[in-house]
Amino acid sequence: MKYEVIIYWSQEDEAFIAEVPELPGCAADGETYQEALQNVEMIMQEWIETAQEIGRSVPQPKGRLMFA
Repeated sequence: MKYEVIIYWSQEDEAFIAEVPELPGCAADGETYQEALQNVEMIMQEWIETAQEIGRSVPQPKGRLMFA
């Protein structure tokens, strides 16, 4: 998938969190960086499949987000 993924350590959750800013609410966690990435890849696919099933549009991946 070509969506940007942001991964960071959450002290509160004691886990790595992976978020996909272009897919609202799409996030996963894991005990390791790699596990969080692996989990969010599955969640991205489920997010897209669910959006298509209920007739919602799926944003086109923009790649790296630019901040002003």
